[in-house]
Amino acid sequence: MKIGIVGLPNAGKTTLFNALTRATAETAVYAFTTVDPNVAVVEVPDERLGAVAEAVGASPVVPETIEFHDIAGLVRGAAEGEGLGNRFLAGIRETDAICHVVRAHSDEGVPHPEGRIDPAGDIETVEAELMLADLEQAEGRLGRVAKQAGSGEKEAVAEREWLQQVIDALRRGEPARSVSPPDAAAGAPERLQALSSKPVLYVANVDEGVSEVPGAVAANASRTGAGSIAVSARIEAELAEMDPAEAAEIRAELGFAESGLERLIGAAHDLLQIVTFFTAHEGSEARARSLARGGTAWDAAGKVHSDIQAGFARAEVIAWRELVEAGGYAAARERALLRTEGRDYAVQDGDVVTIRN
Repeated sequence: MKIGIVGLPNAGKTTLFNALTRATAETAVYAFTTVDPNVAVVEVPDERLGAVAEAVGASPVVPETIEFHDIAGLVRGAAEGEGLGNRFLAGIRETDAICHVVRAHSDEGVPHPEGRIDPAGDIETVEAELMLADLEQAEGRLGRVAKQAGSGEKEAVAEREWLQQVIDALRRGEPARSVSPPDAAAGAPERLQALSSKPVLYVANVDEGVSEVPGAVAANASRTGAGSIAVSARIEAELAEMDPAEAAEIRAELGFAESGLERLIGAAHDLLQIVTFFTAHEGSEARARSLARGGTAWDAAGKVHSDIQAGFARAEVIAWRELVEAGGYAAARERALLRTEGRDYAVQDGDVVTIRN
């Protein structure tokens, strides 16, 4: 999974990126410190994986990963090439979801590019630029597809009609994701690559001690179907430099049971409707794997290996906690905790799955 961290200059994107990934990207209180995207691959913390590995005697332990892209700051007019607009927009196209950092802190030492603290206005600026870029892209795509549709080709006709609906929505100020893709042209969204079709998680960069998402950010997230969390990028950056035990103690004092990384990953999984399942066997690796919510045992087999999916016969499934409490597969079988499921079984978050051929 690739997540693009975006926002206006000085919103705290790179500070948050460094805190989440323990990277050392340059930060400063002037715009466009980030030019080319900073990229870091982060292991997803999951205590369940280690417990499963210990229970079955599996090694090594291989966690799931997320790739974070810290993308150049956007300014008004980016869709027309202002600031680093072209680099900003190109960077977003490569990601699966957008983590939109919105300034909501009051540090006067960090200037705002438009001279005021206005989370709702900042969100509107970024989203307007994404939709303007999408409008240009969709109009260009429509011109090409219309020629194909003129011959009566069914898929081209369906894509032409969908593109016109997308253009109408963008002109009304509604994102591309508000228009359902056509059944007759299922690949149309992938060909368009609309920026405003990507899922969005708003990260309100708040002052120390603030745990609630500001009302303006929460309201916008609710209206658009986005996710939202509150994080102090500065505090997370400071905690990232500390001993983990000391950092955990300070987080507890601030009222947070999890790190900013754990909260962001949890919110991203909820937004993208992702569950985690595990594969683990004695003398082999224990691995965490992501799967779209509702994905089947057949889909899970494909996540392991295409050859395993091709030879799928059945799946042995057990909830991770049941396996850990039993102390391994042998005891779990004795307690009749292992279940045999077919290819259409919907994998649940925390399932430990063994595919049998």
